[in-house]
Amino acid sequence: MSQDLVIMGEQIMLARKRRRLSMQDIADRATVTRLTVSKVEHGDPTVSMGIYARVLYALNLEKDLTLLAADDALGRQLQDAELLKR
Repeated sequence: MSQDLVIMGEQIMLARKRRRLSMQDIADRATVTRLTVSKVEHGDPTVSMGIYARVLYALNLEKDLTLLAADDALGRQLQDAELLKR
């Protein structure tokens, strides 16, 4: 398992607990099973990105989705290096 997914799962779990919501509450809101929410919270890489998104929506954290790959430092460096060649 990717350590980044595990960390993301832990952050999702903490967000749920801070809101005092049960896994079943999130499962109902995200229209998934409680087992799926558990897999998300454990960073299971077999869970689809769409499910992670639905859980984030259920937690009112949908704005976090727009942060994915927002700061693409490597991509910008590669692009700048290419532009400097011209």
